[in-house]
Amino acid sequence: MSLTVNLKQIASAALLAGCTLTSSWAQAAENAICYNCPPEWADWATQLQAIEKATGIHVPQDNKNSGQALAQLVAEKNNPVADVVYYGVSFGIQAVSADVVSAYKPANWDQIPAGMKDPAGKWVALHSGTTGFMVNVDALGGAPVPRSWDDLLKPEYKGMVGYLDPASAFVGYVAAVAVNQAKGGSLHDFTPAINWFKALQRNQPIVPKQTAYARLISGEIPILIDYDFNAYRARYKDHANVEFVIPSEGTVTVPYVISLVKNAPHPANGKKVIDFVLSDAGQAIWANAWLRPVRAGAMSAEAKKYFLPDSDYARAHTVDYQQMADAQKGFSARYLSEIR
Repeated sequence: MSLTVNLKQIASAALLAGCTLTSSWAQAAENAICYNCPPEWADWATQLQAIEKATGIHVPQDNKNSGQALAQLVAEKNNPVADVVYYGVSFGIQAVSADVVSAYKPANWDQIPAGMKDPAGKWVALHSGTTGFMVNVDALGGAPVPRSWDDLLKPEYKGMVGYLDPASAFVGYVAAVAVNQAKGGSLHDFTPAINWFKALQRNQPIVPKQTAYARLISGEIPILIDYDFNAYRARYKDHANVEFVIPSEGTVTVPYVISLVKNAPHPANGKKVIDFVLSDAGQAIWANAWLRPVRAGAMSAEAKKYFLPDSDYARAHTVDYQQMADAQKGFSARYLSEIR
C-alpha cells in the first residue's frame, strides 16, 4: 500500500480491503484498541501483557504496518475504531496533517527530548531503532557476513537480501533513507537510493510488506535490512546465530511514536496505555527488548551490554524527521514507478 496517492483513495482502499478484524474488535467492546502493535515487533507481546496487568486494560494484538495503520485511521475518520496508534515518526507527522490524532501530553512529558515529541502532544516517541543488516549467519551458505551497502549488491548474495516494502512499511522507508544518506543523497534528492535499489534488483531481493522476523530466523531470508532491536532479540532471546551489522558507509536512527486517536471510542483508556508505555515500567520493557527507550534513564547498564559498541553506533545518524516525512510521498512515487 503506497502513501503516494490521495489520502481519500487510501481510505477507500482500506475500507474495500475491509477490516473485519477491527470491526469485530469494535463489536467486542475491548478496553482499548491499538493499531500496529504486532507481538513479534519490538516485543509488543510483553508490553501488552504488562499493560493489562498494571492497568486492567486489555489491548488486542494488531499486525498492521505503519502505512496500513494510517490508512485505516483515515478510512475510519468519521467513526474511529482505534484508541491509540503506534507507527514510525514520519507516519505520525502525516497523521497530524490528516487530522486523525488528538493532542495528549502524557506522564513524564517533560523528560522526553524536544525532537522526540510533537509540541502539541499529537505524537510522542517511545523508543528508537537503528537500521542495519540482520544476518542469519547459518543461512549464508558459506558467504561472508556483509559489511556495507555495496556488499549487498554482490552476486554471492543473490536471492538472500530482504527489505520491507518502502512504499508501505516505515522500516522499508527508513532503509531507503539510510542507503540514500550513505550514498551521498539527501532528503531532497533520493536518486542515490533509487540507483541502489535498481542495482539490488539484479540480486532478486525478497520484499515483504510486513514484519519478516520469522522468515529471517528460519533462514528463508538470510539477510534482512531491519532494526538493531530485532537482531538482538533474535540473538539473545531466540538464540539464533544472528549478527547485526551497522554498514560501513553509515545508517540512520529513527524513533517510533504513539498517538491518541481523534474521537477515540475509549480515550481515557487510550491515555492510560500511553502513560504506561512511557512509565518507568513500560520504558524498561523496551530497554529489555533491546530498544533504546526515549527516556534514556530507563536503559540499564545491563541492557546496554547487549548492544554493539558505541564506536559502531557512531556511524548511525539522526535526520530532520519533518523533512523525512515530507519527502516520503515523493520517494514512494519514484520507487513505485522506477523499481516496483
